[in-house]
Amino acid sequence: MPPDAYPKMKRHRKFIRMRSTLIVLAIAAMLQSASAQRQPNIIFIMSDDHAAHAIGAYGGRLSELNPTPNLDRLAAGGIRFENVFCNNSICTPSRASIITGQYPQTNGVLDLDIPLDPEKQYLPQEMRRLGYSTAVIGKWHLHTEPVAFDYYKVLPGQGKYFDPDFHEKGKGPWPNNRVSSKGHSSDVITDLAIEYIDGLDKSKPFFLMHHYKAPHDMFEHAPRYKDYLAKTEIPEPSSLYYQPNWGSIGTRGKDGALESYIGTSISDRHQYRNYNDMLLESKFAGPESAHRGYQKYLKAYLRCVKGVDDNLGRLFDHLKSHGLWENTVIVYTGDQGMMLGEHDLQDKRWMYDESMRMPLIIHCPQMIRGGTVSDLLINNTDFAPTMIELAGGQSPGYMQGRSFVNTLRGREESGWRTGTYYRYWMHIIHHYVPAHFGIRSKDHKLIFYYGKHYLPESDFGKYYWATQYHGIADATPVAWEFYDLKNDPHELDNRYNDPAYQEVIQELKNELRKQRAELNETDTAYPEIQAIVDRHWDD
Repeated sequence: MPPDAYPKMKRHRKFIRMRSTLIVLAIAAMLQSASAQRQPNIIFIMSDDHAAHAIGAYGGRLSELNPTPNLDRLAAGGIRFENVFCNNSICTPSRASIITGQYPQTNGVLDLDIPLDPEKQYLPQEMRRLGYSTAVIGKWHLHTEPVAFDYYKVLPGQGKYFDPDFHEKGKGPWPNNRVSSKGHSSDVITDLAIEYIDGLDKSKPFFLMHHYKAPHDMFEHAPRYKDYLAKTEIPEPSSLYYQPNWGSIGTRGKDGALESYIGTSISDRHQYRNYNDMLLESKFAGPESAHRGYQKYLKAYLRCVKGVDDNLGRLFDHLKSHGLWENTVIVYTGDQGMMLGEHDLQDKRWMYDESMRMPLIIHCPQMIRGGTVSDLLINNTDFAPTMIELAGGQSPGYMQGRSFVNTLRGREESGWRTGTYYRYWMHIIHHYVPAHFGIRSKDHKLIFYYGKHYLPESDFGKYYWATQYHGIADATPVAWEFYDLKNDPHELDNRYNDPAYQEVIQELKNELRKQRAELNETDTAYPEIQAIVDRHWDD
């Protein structure tokens, strides 16, 4: 070996080690970058009672009013889902299904009064396991402390529209950890979300559930919106006035005998709850009461919607100005839909589309081609599995919903559902809606009104609502309704007894029976209801 060979070999080995180190560091950086891409920030935004048909991007009679320009831009840059439905159109059960990925009988939350078991706060648990900072800000409405989140600041119950109080983590033991605020709730909740995001350690991804109170009734908007739509005539649904073939004896009674009792009305139709009495200073009758009540209702509702949309624009601009927009998935939805005068009804609870349909708009620029529209049949149990997969995880086996990430990637979903199950349990409570269940496919809907509360009358004394509403213990008529949604999208013509539809009705009954069994949604625990189902299944 030449005299200078050994030093040269040492220098060569040192160079090899340095190059190897650089390669390892480069690979580590690439892996870290890939990991960051696999784990985007996720903001799940949910408004209360924001119906899809009150969002411009969804079209319909209200779109000409341009109520939601910021949400419309979000849809134009992402994906908008047309067929998204809750499985129970009421706040607490819908929120429980979203956070658990489970249907009501599995997660235990059937109505507004049942708290979600803290151990079943599954979505934030899974996100924390995936390395996310987790928080919920705004409306919670699941009664128990949001213990699975790293941080929370949530409204007590429904909360107040103005100067809302919050339960805040770190301010004492629940439920005594109350703090106050000033301002309109939509503004305050947005401020809190921005403050939370700004204070985060950006070395790890964050998952934020950002929940507005608006536009839940009683529709208290910020003062700056008092003139919004003041001189505008809001387009009205024809079914507010005329719908001779809609419904059944389960919703209208024999020969219309229950029309003054079932379903809180816009007009003066309902004897106990109607917007003629609740919203108008002067009293009107018939079509005039419907017209005036509707105009008052929609303007109040849309002013709250406008406040949400303006605040979303503020949040989105903040994300963009702070370099977070491109690596943040934004999911926008409502906890259910809302009857906005259709069938002379207000509130939700019903299985009619305006009530059970949820808006769903997703922004994910690294994955979604802007302006995409999907007709995949989704329900609210699918939200958690999808966000978990977006975060780099896999949907846990205990969740009954399914991830639709393939759709976000522009791929087909295999073996997807052809019908989605629905059930409203709270018979004649709050808005005089009879208990019912059913199934909706893309083109058809089958509803069974069994008309009985799931609790025995002996238990009613335990609940505040039992003394608030007329006839709570009374069963209402049993009936089926069937709608051909392709030819009758506004559900104006009940075709259950039409011979031309008997084959498809039987197919829907078979699917309904199958899903009730598979999803743990049968009535084995409620034998009186099961007896009604058995007796009238083949009516």
